[in-house]
Amino acid sequence: MPITNRRAAEYEFLSGLYADPYFPDHVVDRGRAILLRLCARIEAERPADLAALYALTEPATEEFNTLEAEFEAAGSEIETVAREEIGEGFWFVATAYGFPDADVEKLIAARDW
Repeated sequence: MPITNRRAAEYEFLSGLYADPYFPDHVVDRGRAILLRLCARIEAERPADLAALYALTEPATEEFNTLEAEFEAAGSEIETVAREEIGEGFWFVATAYGFPDADVEKLIAARDW
C-alpha cells in the first residue's frame, strides 16, 4: 500500500543512521521499512486517539527489537545515536498523522534497546 500522507512519503527516515558508516545500510533499510509499514498501518486503521496509536507503534517497536540482532551481526548495535534516531522517526510519524501530543517514550515503550 503506497503511503498517501505526503509528509511521511517524502520524509527521509533514519537519515542520521544512513550518514554514519557504523550503521550498515542494509540493516537501516529494514528499519526504514518498519517505519513505512507503520505509516501504512496508520493510514489503513486510522487510530482515533493516542491509545490506538500506541497500540500500532508497539508491534513496530517490537520489530526494531528483533532488528537489534541484525545490527549486531553486522558489527553494529542500536546504541544512543540509533535510539534517538529511531525515536525521532516514531515521533515524526505520530506528528505527521495528527498526533503532536504523542509521548515518544510511549510510542517506543516496548523497546529493549
